[in-house]
Amino acid sequence: MGDTRATSRAGRDRGLPPVITCREPGSFARGVMAERHPALIGQVREAFPYGPRQRRALDALLREIVHGVVEPLAAGSPDREVWLEQGREHFGRPWFEAPFLWAESYFYRRLLEAVGYVEEGPWQGIDPFAPFKRAELRGATVEEELRSLDDLAGAPADKRATALLQASLWGNRADLGFRGPTGGTAPGAAVSRLVADDSAVLWSLLAPEAPATATVAVIADNTGRELIPDLVLIDHLLEHGHAGRVVLHVKPGPYYVSDATTADVVDCLRRLGRAPGEAGAIGGRVWEAMGDGRLDVRTHAFFCAPFPYERMPEDLRAQFGTATLTILKGDLNYRRLVGDRMWPATTSFADLTAHFPGAVAALRTLKSDVVVGLEPRTLDSLERSGSAWRTSGTHALIQVRARPGGATLSASLRTG
Repeated sequence: MGDTRATSRAGRDRGLPPVITCREPGSFARGVMAERHPALIGQVREAFPYGPRQRRALDALLREIVHGVVEPLAAGSPDREVWLEQGREHFGRPWFEAPFLWAESYFYRRLLEAVGYVEEGPWQGIDPFAPFKRAELRGATVEEELRSLDDLAGAPADKRATALLQASLWGNRADLGFRGPTGGTAPGAAVSRLVADDSAVLWSLLAPEAPATATVAVIADNTGRELIPDLVLIDHLLEHGHAGRVVLHVKPGPYYVSDATTADVVDCLRRLGRAPGEAGAIGGRVWEAMGDGRLDVRTHAFFCAPFPYERMPEDLRAQFGTATLTILKGDLNYRRLVGDRMWPATTSFADLTAHFPGAVAALRTLKSDVVVGLEPRTLDSLERSGSAWRTSGTHALIQVRARPGGATLSASLRTG
């Protein structure tokens, strides 16, 4: 008997743009698989005094990605059967033929296996990306950004809100994996621009003096220089009555290079709390908000799954369905929200997010090919610029769909 679920998915996929894979020479996805991932293996290998077993496993993973075929997790891995089910059509085939979203997710799961993160032993639970994350928190750039909060301390609430939203948005450029070891254009080297801006819609959904029952969900992306602005924005939402409660969703474990876990939330809060001036005051308030339940940190295995949000489990669907607004941070969350396909860039954001159970906002710096919801004139200008605007991190967007299954309010704001 055939797999009815696979058949059903295949039926839904008919007529849709192709799923992004790593097959195309010169494509962004192929560059990630062929260059960024091998380089990351080398960085992780040198970041810890791993023993011969871990080093052999990392070397084998490198050879497999570049020259071999996708192999399953080792017998005895706790989630081996889950991954066998999720990727049955990809095992035994070259990595470059698998869907980009699946291949990226599985690469990081295999990396955790190679370094012994999951299995019982001396390296169990040791985040292989922790040295990179901690180095960023200790850096001079974070110090400077924290000092700049003093300049906003006396600003009017509306100007402060705008500045903190922009900081949370552009903090997404601080991606340890995106920086890469191969050089090229630095994320801040070109003029940064918003290709879509529904920030007015976002604030219309979060009116000041919200009732105590109003909940904002934030699905985090990177730690460090992105998570700190997220925490500062969360403090503003709570302090100025835009939300009675915030639920911050993070990864259950290391995933991609700089993705935030609960441990990273604690590290960022400690960094905030140790800072002088306004940053330290914010850190103290956020710490208290966690203690009294106004800020609730949660995690879920689905945040490390290789699937779009359309396939989220019912417990998550119920949580987001009751939120006043769910804010998704970053590039990966965007790809999972709209689907990692070669959509025409003018495809309706509202249509592609109609599956999401509540009002949803995407705050994202563009670092991969997928983008939707652009005005034709904006797209034409971007295409004529000749820049790598989709993948360079020099452009960003704020997109909001205010009603489940309905049109965004942004259309009415533009025409009203």
